[in-house]
Amino acid sequence: MPGRLIVVKAVRDAEAGVWLVESSDVPGLNLEGETLEELSDKLPGAILDLLEAAGDLSDGVDVPVELIAHASTRVRAPAT
Repeated sequence: MPGRLIVVKAVRDAEAGVWLVESSDVPGLNLEGETLEELSDKLPGAILDLLEAAGDLSDGVDVPVELIAHASTRVRAPAT
């Protein structure tokens, strides 16, 4: 995996009030944070741990990570 771009997709769970990893290129990556920044801050350590455990990490290699976030809401026009 070294040198390959890792894509992590995050989604906002409005009910739980957290951002969470919806999918990623790293098997077993399950994280959440109250803010997107908190989730983003947790990613490097968790990804390194999982890559190391899988034997997919070489010393001194930079692994680029792209975090894609998605949130949605509804707007309802008042009844007239």
